Amino acid sequence: MRGRRPGCPAAAVVFAVGMAGTTLPTPLYGLYQAEIGFSELMVTVVFAVYAVAVITVLVVAGNYSDEVGRRPVLLCAMALSAASAGCFLLQSGLPLLFAGRLLSGGAAGLLSGAATAAVIELARPGQKARAGFAATAANMGGLGCGALLSGVVAQYTPWPLTLPFWIHLGLVAVASGITWFLPETVTETKRWPPLTPQGVKVPPEVKGVFAPASLAAFAGFALLGLFTAVAPSFTSRTLGVHNLAVSGALVFCVFLASTLGQSLTRRVGARRALPAGCAVLVAGLLLVASSLIAESMLLLVLGALCGGGGQGLGFRAALTLVGDAAPAQHRGGTISAFFVVAYTGISLPVVGVGALATWLGLRPAGLIFTAFVMLLAACAGTYAARRPPAST
Repeated sequence: MRGRRPGCPAAAVVFAVGMAGTTLPTPLYGLYQAEIGFSELMVTVVFAVYAVAVITVLVVAGNYSDEVGRRPVLLCAMALSAASAGCFLLQSGLPLLFAGRLLSGGAAGLLSGAATAAVIELARPGQKARAGFAATAANMGGLGCGALLSGVVAQYTPWPLTLPFWIHLGLVAVASGITWFLPETVTETKRWPPLTPQGVKVPPEVKGVFAPASLAAFAGFALLGLFTAVAPSFTSRTLGVHNLAVSGALVFCVFLASTLGQSLTRRVGARRALPAGCAVLVAGLLLVASSLIAESMLLLVLGALCGGGGQGLGFRAALTLVGDAAPAQHRGGTISAFFVVAYTGISLPVVGVGALATWLGLRPAGLIFTAFVMLLAACAGTYAARRPPAST
């Protein structure tokens, strides 16, 4: 009977469905601006609330599925995802938008640990490495597909602000059913034990690796934040492209490229992949800046593909190096600290873009942002190339 139950691919589907809900609002921010009336800065603040929720859940409950089991946490994540969709369906102003993003971030925070572990643990013997990539693909693929689905539905149906979330509720219901029948991989589970926050700890022996790795992750996630928060505004206001399906496809390209970049990390080797990923990320940011100057959609798409590939290559290398360097007794806290830095990168720089756009305009704000992130990525890549971490 155990063999007939859903396994690794089914867990990956649940992961992808949950993550897709977090990017559904991306192509719709312009419509919310027109309906409710708020500034570009507020768009980025609404987006950043998501990252704050993810960081909070990672720190407070990142290891909770190790105690209660994977399935209860996955079901809780599905419930939060459904509640988030409900907030967007009922929204009549900023409060429910903020609530929807908070709930969405909570779901993503729970999924990041529990779903990744479930996908890997349900893999067949000898397939752990392939399952690790399946978890990565489900994560990034779900993020990209959410924006693509929302953009296409919003552009080509009469219900742009409701139908994407109704579709997602249906997908969440299916994913919840799959989760119910997933085998539990935690052998000794506890019944709702108290939360034991992991905190964020960086042991002294890891700091030499942690600094360039976390800086590279910060820069890469800043690029993802740019595309998932303000790329639709760039395409409509700066490039004159108002098709929401195009905006969704642009975000999809970033996450698709990130997935492909992560798939190359093992072949390249983490020590070489970190500086290489930073270099490719810098090239992608140069293309993004060039697209704003030349008002070229083609350059923006190329920037999304190149920058996303660099982000994926560098991010997986950075995570591998940090995880390998951390002592076993401090590995959880070290990786949590790494993700806190990464998710700070997806929020703070983007809020800065919103503030600068209110003051200087969207194009100058985008150019300042790309210059800042290029500098960070170049510094991280140069340091990693000149002082590669020792093999572990």
